[in-house]
Amino acid sequence: MRLLALETSTEACSVALWLDGEVRERFQVAPRRHAELVLPWADALLAEAGIARASLDGIAVSRGPGAFTGVRLGISLAQGIALALDLPALAVSTLAVLAQGARVPEAGLADTRVLAAIDARMGEVYLGGFARVGDGWRALVPEAVVAPDAATLPGDATDGGWIGVGTGFAALDGALRTRLGARLGVVDDAALPRAGDLARMAAAAFARGEAVAPDLLEPAYLRNNVALTVAEQAASRQRD
Repeated sequence: MRLLALETSTEACSVALWLDGEVRERFQVAPRRHAELVLPWADALLAEAGIARASLDGIAVSRGPGAFTGVRLGISLAQGIALALDLPALAVSTLAVLAQGARVPEAGLADTRVLAAIDARMGEVYLGGFARVGDGWRALVPEAVVAPDAATLPGDATDGGWIGVGTGFAALDGALRTRLGARLGVVDDAALPRAGDLARMAAAAFARGEAVAPDLLEPAYLRNNVALTVAEQAASRQRD
């Protein structure tokens, strides 16, 4: 199976190829440069692998939540490429992609629980909790945009061992990490979603028959007011 995967939901931009189990990836933290990088990177990866676009079997894309412009760009590019090549497509949760890339202690692999969080700005984080099930993930905490002091985890307050991953744990002076305290074991607050992890997830999902027609791809914004006011955009740029 040959898949092209696009991840543009955060300040990181990445593109990956899945080639029958081998992953090739381009990744860079490049705020506001995604539109100029994605297609040249895709062409470069295909050229390096000696593969034509027409030989691809499908397109995968991260559907958000994340930056509104980045999510919209990724979905649009995935749809355009898939429609042009008459290929099936698949949209995967950005938070699940973060969970896929989490560094998991070897002893705890079978019972892995990951809380993925992305800085959503405006005093909030995008949050989703997942448990490893075979080659995929089962949702334990529904994806939502919340203030860190409103975040909760299922189970008893003494039930720890969750792995925290994503920039949401660094946002607001680490408020989410402080809130959840002992429930968290390992925390990586610098992690960003990567197309290589998306490609691994997508390959398994394609094998399970979960791909759809490209016009059925839909973004996940979570926040209703996705169009920021001019003042909010200026404040966000200053924080970046």
